[in-house]
Amino acid sequence: MQKSNYILLFILSFYLIISCGKSKKEIETKTEEQNYIFFLHNKFLEENDFEIEHSEYGKAEYSEIIKSFEKDDFIVLSEKRKKNTDAKSYAKKIVSQIDSLLKTGVKPNHISIIGTSKGGYIAQYVSTIIANPYLNFVFIGCFRESDIENYPEINYCGNILTIYEKSDFYGVSAIKRKMSSKLKITKFEEIELNTNLKHGFLFKPLKEWIEPSKMWAKRNYKFEINKKPNG
Repeated sequence: MQKSNYILLFILSFYLIISCGKSKKEIETKTEEQNYIFFLHNKFLEENDFEIEHSEYGKAEYSEIIKSFEKDDFIVLSEKRKKNTDAKSYAKKIVSQIDSLLKTGVKPNHISIIGTSKGGYIAQYVSTIIANPYLNFVFIGCFRESDIENYPEINYCGNILTIYEKSDFYGVSAIKRKMSSKLKITKFEEIELNTNLKHGFLFKPLKEWIEPSKMWAKRNYKFEINKKPNG
């Protein structure tokens, strides 16, 4: 078993320990019904220590983002990646962790993979590799039209929400990726933001992107917030 899977099982074991006093059936039901988020951060945080600030966008508020998800009762599985992490290889590691979680009885639509910038590209590879139409994905600030040509191997699969900022250089619709994908896309929605923060919008837990991400992760697939037609 991979080290990452040991870590995942440790987290689940800890969760079961703090559930002490409840019946086995209650614990199993709670574990299955719990909502899980795999959060994949941006490239800047991969290349810099937590205290380093971006010259334009400021601090990457990783801990604040995690705490925001945890505040809404999500179990968050995340880590600071090593510099120059290979996106495809890391995606395979996440797929292995998801498979381990599914084997415990967790429903796939209770598992969400949320990625910002490079983390969003890793999430796209996860979607492609695991090819499970019932998992939830949120891709944030991670698509350009040139991706169709540069990353032809990516295929969306699952319940897909894309969020992009109009002032960002990644601020375009991913409809073309949806149309080119060969796997099953169960649900697809897009949100266009207008914060004027460029790529810095994903450095902080802004309600404009984190709230719809939480809603999507809780299987609330119908909402209106600067939403683009799903084509």
